[in-house]
Amino acid sequence: MKLDSNNHSVFSMYYHLVLVVKYRRSVIDNTISDYAKNKFVSLGENYKITLVEWNHDIDHVHILFKAHPNSELSKFINAYKSASSRLIKKEFPLVRKKLWKEMFWSRSFCLLTTGGSPIEVVKKYIENQGMK
Repeated sequence: MKLDSNNHSVFSMYYHLVLVVKYRRSVIDNTISDYAKNKFVSLGENYKITLVEWNHDIDHVHILFKAHPNSELSKFINAYKSASSRLIKKEFPLVRKKLWKEMFWSRSFCLLTTGGSPIEVVKKYIENQGMK
């Protein structure tokens, strides 16, 4: 097993995050998904969060990422949802027709640790999500 490290510890912390579009509206296409993914990567750098796998369906995204023990996950997720929501609605005006209020993402989210499953199983699961 490959472990990450910092000055005082070694760790392997992987998470599976699912974010759902408000009202489960069908608005995510490849372009919006790629845009949201790039925002996740750039904001994640500030929180020591690294994207491992990303995939989407028309109304939600699956994200596999790794984090440092001192990463503030709830702060990061809320910051990401807020920033990406604002930027997606600004960059993609057609989204506003289906989501008339400010929020792009649902208020809730699903965050799972992946310690119980081999990471390759979770990665394969995420790869197989989305439009068929």
